[in-house]
Amino acid sequence: MENSAYISDSERMPSCRLILSAKPMDGRWNMAVDEALLDCAIASGQPVIRWYGWSAPTVSLGYFQPEDEIAAGPKFGALPRVRRLTGGGAIVHHHEWTYSCVLPPGQKLVRHPYELYDLLHRAVIDWFRDERSISLQLRGISQRNPEEPALCFLREDSHDVCRGDVKVLGSAQRRRKGALLQHGSLILRRSEYAPYVSGLCDLVPGSELSARDGQALAWRLVHSVGEKIAVSRLTAEENRRAEEIAARVGNAEFRSVICSSVPVR
Repeated sequence: MENSAYISDSERMPSCRLILSAKPMDGRWNMAVDEALLDCAIASGQPVIRWYGWSAPTVSLGYFQPEDEIAAGPKFGALPRVRRLTGGGAIVHHHEWTYSCVLPPGQKLVRHPYELYDLLHRAVIDWFRDERSISLQLRGISQRNPEEPALCFLREDSHDVCRGDVKVLGSAQRRRKGALLQHGSLILRRSEYAPYVSGLCDLVPGSELSARDGQALAWRLVHSVGEKIAVSRLTAEENRRAEEIAARVGNAEFRSVICSSVPVR
């Protein structure tokens, strides 16, 4: 299916940067980089999708989530913890693929943030259908629980990507000065730290997904945002900004990243 089926060609950017982070990094650095990309996009006007992994099992909390919701977790409570800039519930980052998408101010997709959820989620659905013959779908109508579980993947949202009724991909967003950051996690396999959260490979017996598959999916995501793909690394300014953000961990006024026992890289 052509990506123009999701949005018109006039809404897509001429190009979108793709950052493939080959080396898994700790949670504090991952969150600092995503915040740096958001800050720098405000000035550069460039959209970017970053595809990355985690060097150790880590829990990320939603921006407004109370830390005591997960501190007593029977299996994941002792894991390193970071706070995402985006909202939602806690995620145990272990056997998964993770992306961040940053759109600069003034883009049509930023005017209606929920459209970005569906744009990227439908690109994921189509890739699995086309390349792996795996059927996924958006959840659609969902039942909101007034007392939501602490973990994101035990919550329901109409934009979730599901296998049957089981959520395998969820995303969350944050705006800053007109720019938009979206985080997404696709669970591949069940983690021993959250054994009640199933991954895609658990739900599709015999399926195996490689790092190369993940990169191919990342390319599909980028092409859904921009007509051309520019593969790049962090710029000097983005790296400088990320180091500055990571160094602020522990400052009481700094809320986007907290509580990591893993040293800054």
